[in-house]
Amino acid sequence: MSDSLRDQLLKAGFREKPKAEAKPAPQQKKPQQPQRQQQHAARPQKSPSHQRHGTTQAPKPASSEPNLAHAYAMRAQQEKTEREQALRETERIAREKRERKQKLATLLNGKSLNAADADTPRHFPHGNKIRRIYVTAAQLQQLNQGELAVVQQAGRYLLVSREIAQQAQAIDEHALVLLCDPNAPPDDDVPADLVW
Repeated sequence: MSDSLRDQLLKAGFREKPKAEAKPAPQQKKPQQPQRQQQHAARPQKSPSHQRHGTTQAPKPASSEPNLAHAYAMRAQQEKTEREQALRETERIAREKRERKQKLATLLNGKSLNAADADTPRHFPHGNKIRRIYVTAAQLQQLNQGELAVVQQAGRYLLVSREIAQQAQAIDEHALVLLCDPNAPPDDDVPADLVW
């Protein structure tokens, strides 16, 4: 007929646990076993069910997840610090640039010598291009002798005195565009006062 659950489990390979033996009283001493038998007895024996199903588990090594999580946290903190530092540096550079522009505007306010009736173009290289500023004949001569200079402010070229140009250069080195030195040897055969 039908087998009991116990019989079915026994057929499937499960064995009954042996009944626990009575522990010897603490006063009783175990008889000395030979060395070889003690080593054999010290080895853990696998139960048949574990051998059959292969469910023995080796002890797990210490988990490395906390160290890995700590490393990720440290890297994220370092990246955040670097981003904040780069942002502060960018803000500092922008603030210094605004301050230089404001100082330059204050210096050049009312000191431009650009004449409304100027009709002579004076060409000069700036930013890998040839630029020009319109001056009068007298201003052209002064510009070529180094008494006047050209500075750039807010995209415009302004004609100013040599002293103002040097002060503008001290504020922002890129502000000074043209300042002729009459004592410098010429770079080429073209005279500085040539109108073209």
